Amino acid sequence: METWITSIMADFGYIGIFLLIMIENLFPPIPSEIILTFGGFMTTVSSLNVVMVIIVATLGSVVGAILLYKVASYFGKERLTNIVLKYGRVLRLKESDIERAESFFLKYGSWAVFLCRMIPLIRSLISIPAGMTKMKMSRFLILTTAGSLLWNTVLIGLGALLGESWGEIVVFMDSFSTVIYTIIAVLTLLGLGFFFRARFKKTLDEE
Repeated sequence: METWITSIMADFGYIGIFLLIMIENLFPPIPSEIILTFGGFMTTVSSLNVVMVIIVATLGSVVGAILLYKVASYFGKERLTNIVLKYGRVLRLKESDIERAESFFLKYGSWAVFLCRMIPLIRSLISIPAGMTKMKMSRFLILTTAGSLLWNTVLIGLGALLGESWGEIVVFMDSFSTVIYTIIAVLTLLGLGFFFRARFKKTLDEE
């Protein structure tokens, strides 16, 4: 996949970056880390400009997020879950991915849209609960744009700074993703533990 991504960006420049980032928002398993860091590196060996790469990548992020928001708003949670159960292998998604994004959204409210734009995988999926709950579009756009702009600027900037060593960022982000997923899993288990403990205690008190 990495070779395919970098070849498209090398051949189509800004258009390739825009399309790849937009698709990455619709199909989360496509790694934005590769697209953005390689885009930064390309500014050191081609006519691409760092500021323009950031702008184009952010536009792609916002357009992709809007599309996913609209899909979630139209289908709703139940139908989306059925789609994932049926085509999850093709989309490389699981029902738990949607549940994770939804729980994050419900816990942190609309600000989760901003925060999650900087968390691998969930950064795309957060558009789903936002769409399902029909979050106000203007607020969704502002928070999505802000979060995407920050994420894109950091990774593109690092890619430009490291040059030919841009791949080191991808390796680091893989480790970062693993840590994030582990933290989320632990917090989820702790939350469930406290929930069932409270329910059990309430049952004993009622008896």
